[in-house]
This record gives sequence, C-alpha cells and structure tokens, in this order.
Amino acid sequence: MPVTLCFDFGNTRLKCGIFQDGKFSEEILLENDDPAGILAIIEKFRPAQSILSSVVNHNPMIEELLERKTKFHKLTHATPIPVSTPVGKPETIGADRLALVVAAVDIFPKKNNLVIGLGSAITYNFININHEFLGGGISPGMEMRFRSLNAFTAKLPLVKPEWNFPLVGYDTKTNILSGVILGMAKEIDGIIDAYREKYRNFNALLSGGDLQYFSGRLKNEIFTDPYLIYKGLYAISQFNQ
Repeated sequence: MPVTLCFDFGNTRLKCGIFQDGKFSEEILLENDDPAGILAIIEKFRPAQSILSSVVNHNPMIEELLERKTKFHKLTHATPIPVSTPVGKPETIGADRLALVVAAVDIFPKKNNLVIGLGSAITYNFININHEFLGGGISPGMEMRFRSLNAFTAKLPLVKPEWNFPLVGYDTKTNILSGVILGMAKEIDGIIDAYREKYRNFNALLSGGDLQYFSGRLKNEIFTDPYLIYKGLYAISQFNQ
C-alpha cells in the first residue's frame, strides 16, 4: 500500500502522521529534529511521498533527507492548495493554519468553516463558503496561560492541566485550573457564537494537542478530530501530485 508521511513541526511538539492507502493509520511523536529519527521512520514505512509543515527552525538536513528518500513537498504560502488566501500578507500565514483549513474544506466543502486549533496558541481559522481563507484570530494557548501566571506573578505556581476540577476553585491549584481551562472554553464558545451570528451554513471544527481538555466542555455543537492537521497535509500532498 502506498504510504505518505505527514510531518507537523509545531512550537510544542514534532510529530508525524502516517497514511497508508489514503487512510490515516497512526501518529508518531519525535523526541527532537535529529535526522536519524526521520530516517528510522522512512526505513520502517518505506513511504512514496512526504510533506512537512513547520513553524519552527528545524534541522535543514531533514528536508534534504526527505527529498532524497521520498517525493517531498514543504508546505509554504506559495504551495498550490484548493483554497485561496485573499489576505494582505499571505507569506505570514502559518503552514499549520493552511493545513487546518484545507482539511475543513476537504471534509465539509461549500460551508462557512471555523477551524479552531488548540496548540501553543489557539488559532481561529475562518474559510468561507467560496473556499477563501480570510484569516481569523490568535490567542494564548493553554500551556502559555499556565506559564504566564507563574512567570508574571511572585507566588502563583506552575500548574499542569487536569480534567477533573470544580467550577469554584477551593485552593490555588483548582482556582488556576478553573480560570484557565473553563476560561478558554467560554472564550471558544463565545467566538463560535459570534461567527454563527454573522454567517449562515456555518460549521465549527476543533483540533489540536489540547483537545482532550475541551471536548465535552463546550456548549456549541462542534466537529472534533485530533488528527485534523494531518488530514489537511495529506490532502495538500495529493493535490500537489
């Protein structure tokens, strides 16, 4: 079966999605950007194609390796994709955001889609019914909020995310958990409400590494998929064959 490797290098994690015969099969987390780790994946899966979305300064030898071993494509603002980007400076659009909106169009064509990515930052990515990526918004992600409370105060601790906590915090830890996670949930619901008021035939999608802390906490009906970015990368890879 033909194999495609879809690499997503984000600010928090470096990871790879494996597609076999057109279907997502598994996710691999990379410890670092050592080309030896990439070579091990290549030798295991023997891919025909690969694509890379990166928002970090990764080891350039990775691209050389993928070029040599696969039919490789690096996602940039200049990559042909099945959507248009009528914004002022398309070169400033993160590759991860492009992959998310392409996934939305691939799954829900001819709809007004708001794709919300929960990573180092929360990205709100709006693509209209004409498949025009118009932009959206960016706000601090969950870990960034936890870290900022610790870094910019004298006594607040650095709290790790948990699923179970009360609405009314009873100590410093649960106050922070409630304020950060429920605060983000209300922010996301509020943004979705604002878009839904403005656009008909509207659909919202949620993805990203922090998805587990928010699915079930949102009042809005929303499509969730932790592997949405890989599906967008695969669609772009196929579009460029």
